[in-house]
Amino acid sequence: MNSSSQPFNFSTGVIGYPILFILLIWLVFWFEIRFGFDFNYLGVRPRSAEGLRGILFSPFIHSDIKHLFNNTVPLFVLSMALFYFYRGISWQLLLAGLLLTGLLTWIIGRPANHIGASGIIYMLASFLFFKGILSKYFRLIALSLVVVFLYGGMLWFVVPVDPGISWEGHLSGLIVGLIFAFFYKQKIARPPKFEWEKPDYNEENDAFMKHFDENGNFIEAPISPDEEEIIKEEIQKGIDGRTYNYIYKSNKDKEE
Repeated sequence: MNSSSQPFNFSTGVIGYPILFILLIWLVFWFEIRFGFDFNYLGVRPRSAEGLRGILFSPFIHSDIKHLFNNTVPLFVLSMALFYFYRGISWQLLLAGLLLTGLLTWIIGRPANHIGASGIIYMLASFLFFKGILSKYFRLIALSLVVVFLYGGMLWFVVPVDPGISWEGHLSGLIVGLIFAFFYKQKIARPPKFEWEKPDYNEENDAFMKHFDENGNFIEAPISPDEEEIIKEEIQKGIDGRTYNYIYKSNKDKEE
């Protein structure tokens, strides 16, 4: 069965890739603690040439264990949802989202080192929510509702409520995810169509519609000769191996 008929298929990558992301950011944090490094200078530094390198490096750098832990769970859950429900565009969206979120943070951010994977998290949450609503597919809409239920509270942090939080990175991720929801239209699961919704649908060939006349009254569908023979054989079969002889007359026999 091809992927178009089964758009949602579980694979090891659905869990494997998010786990690799988590392991990588934890490995970077462990390396800093173990060997006494501080990679904060590699964050996004808005409107400076050196700060452009943070577009690539900042998602893997975190200030402390609390910052890292707060990003770990939502990054895992949202990226897993992306790889399961949108596997056809998952890698493209992740890479493009990382670059554009970092670039927008570089443009609008305060003069500080913006670090952490929260921009990617906001981009994923925004895309999963808005794309699910726009798709009009009940499974993707359900995913949108789950995202709102789990992470709807993140919306408070796209405004400057805390000077220690990069709200610019959050806002950038939210904007990029919204843009992607409108931009990506290919390789998205489509709502299944019923037979009567298909362009080649012919009411005369519909087995169900044959049970109704032109006025909507229920009628018995005509029986084919093969079906008539099967019915005769079944009637002649007795219960528990015993045989009873019945006389079956079709409408044609009655007329004769």
